[in-house]
Amino acid sequence: MALIQENNRQYYEGAQSFQTVIDQFEFTTTFDTKLKFLSDDPSNQNYNQNNFKIYKSGNGLPGSYEELNFTNNQFRVTGNTISFLGTGFTTNTSASPPGAAQAVFTVPAGGIIPKVGMKLFAEGSNVLWTPGSLGVKYAILSDVSYDATTNKYTVLWPQPLYGTLLYGGGSTLTTFEYYPPFALDTYIVVQLKKLDGGKYGTTLNDKAFGDVVEENYGSYAYVKLKDIINNFLVAYVGAGKLIPSVKRTDLIFFAKRAMQEFSYDTLKSIKSQELTIPHSLSVILPQDYVNYVSMGWYDSQGVKHPIYPSNNLTQSPYRMPLQDGKGVPIQDVYDANISGTSIVEERWGTNAYRYFNQLVDETWLGYLLQFGDWGFGLYAGYGELYGMDPQYANYNGWFNMNEREGKISFSANLRDKIIILEYISDGLAYDLDTKVPKLAEDAMYSAILYSILSTRANQPEYVVMRFKKDRYAKLRNAKIRLSNIKLDEIVQVMRGKSKWIKH
Repeated sequence: MALIQENNRQYYEGAQSFQTVIDQFEFTTTFDTKLKFLSDDPSNQNYNQNNFKIYKSGNGLPGSYEELNFTNNQFRVTGNTISFLGTGFTTNTSASPPGAAQAVFTVPAGGIIPKVGMKLFAEGSNVLWTPGSLGVKYAILSDVSYDATTNKYTVLWPQPLYGTLLYGGGSTLTTFEYYPPFALDTYIVVQLKKLDGGKYGTTLNDKAFGDVVEENYGSYAYVKLKDIINNFLVAYVGAGKLIPSVKRTDLIFFAKRAMQEFSYDTLKSIKSQELTIPHSLSVILPQDYVNYVSMGWYDSQGVKHPIYPSNNLTQSPYRMPLQDGKGVPIQDVYDANISGTSIVEERWGTNAYRYFNQLVDETWLGYLLQFGDWGFGLYAGYGELYGMDPQYANYNGWFNMNEREGKISFSANLRDKIIILEYISDGLAYDLDTKVPKLAEDAMYSAILYSILSTRANQPEYVVMRFKKDRYAKLRNAKIRLSNIKLDEIVQVMRGKSKWIKH
């Protein structure tokens, strides 16, 4: 099968359009992205958690689309199928008495077939409807099944929301189906959320703002971890193959471990965050943070100024026990040390970098450097910086990792600065939806294969060593491929070296 399933409009615009046929109330999207649906009511805060919006137009012309939601056309979503609720109905259905959260009935000739998303009403002398949390005496169907032997339909609904239904034989059940008032050839557009909101909303409130579409750009260069697992089962597991059988749970474990190891130094799955340094001089580590790559603050021109770790300058303590006059830690009534605040962090946060942004210490040399009294006249201070350790001559500021708080702390001169934090993750923050570069796909198969074979009892050593070498070779190939070295870039670097070297 072709690997690309989305058309150009779906990929670039994040939109899919339909032209309705007679009595159409269901629309199934074919995005690579699964629709996320929580509510069709704009007044409900969950509505904004949907990853899409729906629009309709009578002619399909720009500016003619209106948003569809609870106020004009109720809808429900099952998988990637959108079902609108409606106005058609079936009456006088014969019912048999089942339980409290289902109904069983026969659809009469010419009646509407029950479907997920329809409304169910029950009327009759033997009908008792106990409302649920919504307080309504109807239910929106969540499941429909048909028994061909009895010619009866069984329908289910969320009992906590809509309540329970008890009825006796001979009761009359009425099902209402919310058919949308769509005329023939009405244009229906499903718009995934994107940064500019898409072109179908006529006002800012109508537009589907988000980053769902942009997150899919460039996705062809990757393969999901769950697809690697499925492909591995097809290619390497089975009768007559190297691995006769393997538990899927074992396979998932080895795949995740391979992904972790690859992420650190092979896949280079670098992420970044743009942050503003608050007055507290610390920012929280990202949720999927493993290690930092680089840090820098950006000036009004958008130019990066590298920030380096404080190293030997300062550090954040992990424990700060209060002490008595003899230096012995003090305990509370629960026999645990009483913690105070860090004096070192307080001093570092109030440090001022004045003259040439040097660290001014409390020695006579520090004061001389601060006030420029080293030397005489025009040449005051000349040569003072010769041989200085670079960590003391940093104009851009410093940061240090505060393991106690799970934060990154910054020097005082970075307050209110815009920074970009580049960091790596282990690639597993979002479970099996994790994406693996296709350039490293073969290396992943080899790593999983070796991991399984090396942990099996009575496996011949020569077989294990063979696939260990194979794993190493393919990992090396993956590193070369992912290094992304281009001839033109090498040439540019070499041209930059064709200069006189000054001594």
